[in-house]
Amino acid sequence: MIRYWQQDNRQLVKVKKDEIDSSKRLWIDARNVSQEEVQLLQKEYNLDPELLADVMDPDELSRIEDWDDYVLTIMRLPVFSPNADPAYTTAPMGAVIFPDKIITICWTDCEVLRDICANRIKGLTLNDFPAFIIRILARSDMMFLRYLKEINRRTNSIQSELHEQIENSELIQLLGIEKSLTFFTTSLKANQLFLEKIRRTRILKLDEDDKDWLDDVEIDNKQAMQMADTYSSIVGGIMEAFASVISNNMNVIMKKLTVISLVLMVASFITSFWGMNIRLPFSTSETWHGFFFLTGLCFVSATVAYLIMNFNPLRKIKNRRK
Repeated sequence: MIRYWQQDNRQLVKVKKDEIDSSKRLWIDARNVSQEEVQLLQKEYNLDPELLADVMDPDELSRIEDWDDYVLTIMRLPVFSPNADPAYTTAPMGAVIFPDKIITICWTDCEVLRDICANRIKGLTLNDFPAFIIRILARSDMMFLRYLKEINRRTNSIQSELHEQIENSELIQLLGIEKSLTFFTTSLKANQLFLEKIRRTRILKLDEDDKDWLDDVEIDNKQAMQMADTYSSIVGGIMEAFASVISNNMNVIMKKLTVISLVLMVASFITSFWGMNIRLPFSTSETWHGFFFLTGLCFVSATVAYLIMNFNPLRKIKNRRK
């Protein structure tokens, strides 16, 4: 979908293509674009096909390039899709900057772009395109931080559920969260390099206010990077801890099954031995000595098995310390 926006009294107003005021700067918002719409942008604004292919690539990293007629910037934005797996991910957004207009192209939709259209970003102006890009990056960092807090709350909830009972569904959810954090960390690092390149190359002409905003954006981006790294380490530790718990439970079960097998092996050994052509014990006795002998032997075997299964030297050490 391609929409056209112009600013009136510091508010972005949606306009039709045939109603565009040529005296005002224009923002062309292309989201969820189809292949036909991409080709339309390419022909109408003489965009390079490779440029559009890079912007539509879900794995494209952030960068800035200076072309003959325009400047290309690509940044990573956070995306939340409740029905997707994983729910939190990132997507590249390309911004093609002309002297009188700016074109943003994204293959999906996200909260950052919706906030821009709803005029929820203060100080946003089309009269200064470098400031426009920096405001988008600032909003992106804010959404990264918000999503990271939501991910942390979800992690704590899943951890509480795992303490009660370990289920595959919770472990799969943790795996999805770990994947989301990996996407966030990679995108934030790419955006950090993008910010450094903006300052170093000076492709975008920044005034003093823009430089101050850029400093704030770098601080927020670094904070988001640290939070993503921290939460990723926490989720990784939780996964390893519960993997150890599952392995320990499996070892306990295998121990019990082994002891039960040994108990049954005693009776099987006696039965097999007495099944040979040999004289059986107590065969000449008129009493039930043989029956009582076998019963006692099975009882002793079961007692030994019970003691083996419940033997825990660590428990004795803990009781002595108490």
